Amino acid sequence: MGYKVVVAGATGNVGREMLNILAEREFPIDEIAVLASRKSLGTEVSFGDKTLKTKDLATFDFTGWDMALFAVGSGPTKEFAPKAAAAGCVVIDNSSLYRYDHDVPLIVPEVNADAILGYAKRNIIANPNCSTAQMVVALKPLHDRARIKRVVVSTYQSVSGAGKEGMDELWEQTKAVYNPVKEVPPTKFTKQIAFNVIPHIDVFLDSGETKEEWKMVAETKKILDPRIKVTATCVRVPVFVGHSEAINIEFEEPLDWQEAQDILREAPGVMLIDKRENGGYITPIECVGEYATYVSRVREDSTIENGLNLWCVSDNLRKGAALNAVQIAELLGSRVLKKG
Repeated sequence: MGYKVVVAGATGNVGREMLNILAEREFPIDEIAVLASRKSLGTEVSFGDKTLKTKDLATFDFTGWDMALFAVGSGPTKEFAPKAAAAGCVVIDNSSLYRYDHDVPLIVPEVNADAILGYAKRNIIANPNCSTAQMVVALKPLHDRARIKRVVVSTYQSVSGAGKEGMDELWEQTKAVYNPVKEVPPTKFTKQIAFNVIPHIDVFLDSGETKEEWKMVAETKKILDPRIKVTATCVRVPVFVGHSEAINIEFEEPLDWQEAQDILREAPGVMLIDKRENGGYITPIECVGEYATYVSRVREDSTIENGLNLWCVSDNLRKGAALNAVQIAELLGSRVLKKG
C-alpha cells in the first residue's frame, strides 16, 4: 500500500527534480497529482515512464491526500500550504516561509530525523536552504565526535539556485561574450554573472550581511545546535548546477584530519573523495545528478586550536532541495504514516 502524493510547482526546476527522485527511489505511490499555477496549467511533466498533466493549484482539493511536496515559492505557499494542512495533507515545503517557525520542524534527515515528530503542530515540515542542507550533513558527524564551537563558511553557489531565470541569464551572457554585437545586461543578478562572481545572494540586511548568509546561521542553529557560532559569506558563481563551500571549523575537543576523514567516510549522506594529489577532490560538475554530499580537502587549520578546513560540494537541486524533500517524505512515511 502506497501514498497519495501531490507535487506543487511541478513545472519548475525543483518540482521536476522532485518527480525524478520520487521515481528513481521508487517511493511507494498509489496516486500522484502534479500542480502548477494557471499560466502553466496543462503543461506535461515526466514521472518515471509516465507523462502527467498539471492541474490548477488554486482550485485543487487536498482532502484525502497524504502529503504534498511544495516547490512554489513563499507567496503561493503562504496561501495554499495552510489549506492543504487543514485538509489533513502533510506539507513538505521547499520555500523559506516556515523555516524559522518554532512550530514547524526544519529537517535534514541525516542530521535531525527525530524532529519529524513535531510535524503535527502545523501539519507542515520545512525543507532548509540549499547551502545549509549540504553543510550540516558534513558537520553533523564531526559535531557528534568533537563538539563544534564555530563555523566560518564561504559559499560558491550556482545560478540554478536562482531558478531558471538565473540559468538562462548565465547562458545568454556567456554566448554574448563571444558575440560583442549582442549585449545581455543583468536582470536576474545585480551584475554580470558570466565570467564573474557576485558576493551577493538575496537582500541586504541592516547588519551588512545578506539574507542568504543570515539563513545559513539561523538554520544551522535550528537543525544542528543553537550553541554553534556561524558566520557566512555567500557568493554566486558562473556554474549552472552544484554548490560548493569552503568550511572552517573550530572544535571544543582535538580532532585530527585522519580521524575526521574516517568519520566522514562512514557518515550517512556523505561521500569522501580526498586524495592529496592532482584531481583528488570533487568539483561541482562532478556532483550533478548525484545524491551524496561530497567532502574533500580535509586538513588541519594551524592558526587555531582544534581547527579543521574542508571543501563540500553537492547538487543544490537535489540534496539542496528536491532530494531532501523526498527524504523527508520517506522519513514521514517510515516514522509516522507507515503505509508503504
